[in-house]
Amino acid sequence: MRKIRVWLTLSCCLFAMTAVALAQARKPGLWEMTTNMTWQQSPFPAGMQGAPGGARSPFGGGPQTIKVCLTQEQIDRYGAPVQQMRGDCQLNNFAKTSNGATGEWVCSGRMTGKGTFETHWTGEGRSASKVHFVGSMEAGPNRMPVEWTSESTSTYRGPNCGDVKPIPMPDK
Repeated sequence: MRKIRVWLTLSCCLFAMTAVALAQARKPGLWEMTTNMTWQQSPFPAGMQGAPGGARSPFGGGPQTIKVCLTQEQIDRYGAPVQQMRGDCQLNNFAKTSNGATGEWVCSGRMTGKGTFETHWTGEGRSASKVHFVGSMEAGPNRMPVEWTSESTSTYRGPNCGDVKPIPMPDK
């Protein structure tokens, strides 16, 4: 009986330490997010020199780094930085987990389709995210199939966001 009490006490302590560690990793403030987007099916013609927007375009492939201001409200609501989608997109099937979040983006309008995302806290002041989207987009009078994957890593830089404004939170 005594061994069971010891194991229960140790288990509770381990659980509490894990919860405290996860809570400490989720800090409001300035985060640096590096994202790499790859196209499995691109709307851009083969051989096109550069994607719209030039080398700094998120459509161009290769890593892009931005600074993001994460608020306590975003942490409380989503548990992690949630990537912003443009256009007529809705967040569906959202589930916050003990170490991140999962969900789906469903889009209609100029771009239609569905994307799945997952975000995980990987340690003190770090997170990793992945979005995979399959759908189509308007290209003049035609619709073109698209499929892309975006992988991001985020690193906490400090409590002060400076001039960086928080991104708007998506609707649940």
